[in-house]
Amino acid sequence: MKTQINIRHLTFTFSFLLVLCGPLSLQAVPENNETNQAIGQDPLGLSLPIDNSSTVFSYQLEGRPDPFSPFITEKATSSTNMDEIVDNEETLSGMQLFEPSQLKLVAIVFEDSAELAMVEDAAGQGYALRPGMKIGRKGIITTIDPNQVIIEETSVTRSGKKLTNNIVMLLKKKGEE
Repeated sequence: MKTQINIRHLTFTFSFLLVLCGPLSLQAVPENNETNQAIGQDPLGLSLPIDNSSTVFSYQLEGRPDPFSPFITEKATSSTNMDEIVDNEETLSGMQLFEPSQLKLVAIVFEDSAELAMVEDAAGQGYALRPGMKIGRKGIITTIDPNQVIIEETSVTRSGKKLTNNIVMLLKKKGEE
């Protein structure tokens, strides 16, 4: 029974090939492939159409878009302001989370060679400041005097120019607000 199925399968396959390819004539095939190509035959003996045209394909790049460029691109704006201040991507911590305008100077302490300023935020939480400490996004405490704290803010523009600004926090006397 198994043999009959295989023979039927082979008969079906062969008849399918005959329908697709047409009847094949078996001929002796010369061994030289160059003569086969010259007379327009392939090695199996089938006749092939001879293409005598020698057209060479050339791609003309002028006037056509680049096929490898991305579809979505960022366009550079020519109206970019070179004096615009660029923010740095530094993560803020400690006193950098507070801008000087959010703090109130409440005390200044001088001990031997150590200078210390006490500030408090809007919630009444107190903090100690020392020279060289970073405050706000761009500020550094430069000096602590007996009645004021000077903070130097340095900003950088797109063109790389550094801009500095001094902020002064004054110690208010009792009764002043």
